[in-house]
Amino acid sequence: IPGAQCLPFQENLAEDGTFLDAASLHERLAPLFEASDPVVSYCGSGVTACHNILACCIAGLPEPALYVGSWSGWITDPTRPVARA
Repeated sequence: IPGAQCLPFQENLAEDGTFLDAASLHERLAPLFEASDPVVSYCGSGVTACHNILACCIAGLPEPALYVGSWSGWITDPTRPVARA
């Protein structure tokens, strides 16, 4: 999805599988909110995107929108642009 950034949800977690503390999550996620565009979370099918939304809430950041269709929905419409790197 053009303009999208990859933000692996596993990086929200400590070694014991729990969420990082709010300050660490804030440091990791706050740069996403510096652009003028709204933050929208998506993933392959819409499930792990919710993990990043919860991490933002724990960090005290605004709650991002969820693009429910995610990548699997985006690619079903051939008129949508696809960024290639």
